[in-house]
Amino acid sequence: MENMHRDHELFCEFFGSPAGRLKSPLLSTQAEQMPAPAATVRLGALPPYLKTHGRKVARLHMVDWIVLLLLAAVDVGLNLIEPFHRFVGKGMMDTLLYPLKENTVPVWAVPILAVVLPMVIFTGIYMKRRNTYDLHHAILGLFFSVLITGLLTDAIKDGVGRPRPNFYWRCFPDGVPNYNNITGQVICHGDAAVIKEGHKSFPSGHTSWSFAGLGFLSWYLAGKIRVFDQRGHIAKLCIVIMPLLLAALVGVSRVDDYWHHWQDVFAGGILGLVVASFCYLQFFPSPSGEHGHWPHAYHHHILNPEVESQAQQTGASTSDRHQAVLPRDLSVIPYAVSMEVRTNGRALDSMEAGSRAR
Repeated sequence: MENMHRDHELFCEFFGSPAGRLKSPLLSTQAEQMPAPAATVRLGALPPYLKTHGRKVARLHMVDWIVLLLLAAVDVGLNLIEPFHRFVGKGMMDTLLYPLKENTVPVWAVPILAVVLPMVIFTGIYMKRRNTYDLHHAILGLFFSVLITGLLTDAIKDGVGRPRPNFYWRCFPDGVPNYNNITGQVICHGDAAVIKEGHKSFPSGHTSWSFAGLGFLSWYLAGKIRVFDQRGHIAKLCIVIMPLLLAALVGVSRVDDYWHHWQDVFAGGILGLVVASFCYLQFFPSPSGEHGHWPHAYHHHILNPEVESQAQQTGASTSDRHQAVLPRDLSVIPYAVSMEVRTNGRALDSMEAGSRAR
């Protein structure tokens, strides 16, 4: 009886009391010496809905939105100033005699194709996936892409002052030319606003804006449908190419309408696509990467859910009582668990030896 009583005490000491608590000298010593943890471990991030996270995400990027307004103001100023009037002589008019036609793609249609259309697709994906980070960063990146491209395009236009292919009819709308008797430079007598626009051929603004917005959309779709997943689905590649094809057709229309030389269109397309690529990669990972599906900020939200939870639930003290608490130095846990297993093993051996002795 005395041996059985001793075995029962040994069992309770190492495996716990009737309440089911597991005790260990090592863990109890570690717990007494362990400082109080600074934060609790969150068991998951809150879903990034627009209602719960939209205001916070926009507030974090308030400076970016202010910069966008400044870019728009500068671009408006660039359109108001007079461009450089490059020398146009009588002998140069042979390449500038193309007719003055209306735009196949009007100016007002470019923002619809380059901005509104991508935003509709962004919103549609948000309605299905409900990811505020993706919606906000896609719209912000798109605005940066088109505004930076527009600013660079207009600055180059004003600085270069290249005449359009239809400059002759802008300068001489009645078809009667007039040149300086000494230098041979044209003396225009047409409408001043039309002549001003005639010195803005390089690069093409329609083309650069189209490639800036639709090029950003192509990057975005490539990430969403995982076009580079190495599974060989050519249909995905066709979806990504469609926005670029639409932008290219806008550029072709500028040459067909005799508003631009082909070099203007080519340079505008390269400019818009390069800026779109930089802006997309600023907010999103590469579509060929493992995490190319969502923006950088969303992965930060997943990997650091405690930051999001503290920002969204500062007053949720009741639920904190039910969350697991871990020490700051997590490296002691494997060592403590292994020592616990060895200690419990020795206890079992002692009980088995006592039973055999009886």
